[in-house]
Amino acid sequence: MLGTAFPAARLLLVEQPGPWGERGLKDSHFGTELAADLEAYAARAGVRVQAIRRPGRTPRDAVRRWAFVDTRDGVESLHWGEFRDGAELLELPLDGSAGTRDDAPLYLVCAHSKHDTCCALRGRPVAAAIAAHRPGRVWECSHLGGDRFAANVLVLPSGLLYGRVLPFATEEFVAAAEAGEVIGALLRGRVGLPPAAQAALAFAHEHLAVRRRRDLCVESASPVVGGISVVRLGGPHGALDVTVQVDRVAATGLTCHNPRPNGYLAYRPVTIVPVD
Repeated sequence: MLGTAFPAARLLLVEQPGPWGERGLKDSHFGTELAADLEAYAARAGVRVQAIRRPGRTPRDAVRRWAFVDTRDGVESLHWGEFRDGAELLELPLDGSAGTRDDAPLYLVCAHSKHDTCCALRGRPVAAAIAAHRPGRVWECSHLGGDRFAANVLVLPSGLLYGRVLPFATEEFVAAAEAGEVIGALLRGRVGLPPAAQAALAFAHEHLAVRRRRDLCVESASPVVGGISVVRLGGPHGALDVTVQVDRVAATGLTCHNPRPNGYLAYRPVTIVPVD
């Protein structure tokens, strides 16, 4: 799963109750043209739009909410606001200056059944289980990528994306996330980083037994040349270089939705050494 988190570091979460089609917000009651306009508006600022909805039923009189999330080091933040007409979001400043700040962790669980059945079958029980421990802190969301890793859970504003989360283990999952720990065995990567950097960071957390998220950071990542990228990390042991091997792997049945022959890039960290 290493290195499979998406590249956007900032997100706009848009509450849209009811069904979503394969394209998420574009195939919902939000409106196809308006959703396309909003995604284009956000893309110009380097922001990813994610549809969200509450687990279970949404009250009929509920005012819809939006959230702006920044996962970048040193500026991690989450702000909430409300809207009645989706067109209002086209005037929303995408710089974190609007809305009310929220410092508690938020959990997005992919439950986008029309994109891939696996996500709904595995995601909804996880969303319900987290909601039982942290009411109001979890939302079902549209496609996060990596359907084959369902159930997928994105923890915000840390930006850590996890796969294969199990519903009966969500209490321990939430406790670790709220303690600022990295759950290495389930980690797909951190959004906003290059794939090789994501893999190197996860590898270092596991092999150095460094559990706290803030104790390691990515300083640089070289381009992939000859199937190799070198990622420099900063941490309690000083600077470290992680060599990541990148291989193209042939595979079939990567998702429930697509059983045909396919392939993917695998990011495999092979060495970690201190920098003199």
